Amino acid sequence: MAFTITSLSATQPDYDQGSVPAKERPTSLRGTGRFLAEKNRVTLTCDKYPKVCRENKGSPGPDCCNKRCVDVMKDSLNCGECGKKCKYSELCCKGKCVNPMSTKQHCGSCGNNCEKESLCTYGICGYAYA
Repeated sequence: MAFTITSLSATQPDYDQGSVPAKERPTSLRGTGRFLAEKNRVTLTCDKYPKVCRENKGSPGPDCCNKRCVDVMKDSLNCGECGKKCKYSELCCKGKCVNPMSTKQHCGSCGNNCEKESLCTYGICGYAYA
């Protein structure tokens, strides 16, 4: 059996002074990408710029709660207002915390109305009749 021993060197390549400016020379083996080198990144948070939530198409909602864009009509952690949390088994429907397992107006999901005669049981309209 023959073994091959390879030595790895962690030295930086030699740059002659004219080929690469000192500012662009890598300081480590990994180097620095343009993305990581940018230090003047401006973070637009909704507490300072409230229009960010309404004007950004990818925003989760038009309202600002704790520096985050949310929709207080749907968000279970900010239901109806900032900081109002729904219980574990509840959903936030139209800004109110509801139990989708038993609420006739939101049976199983928000806006799913049961018929007048049927009840909402286990999130299903008319599951069991009395």
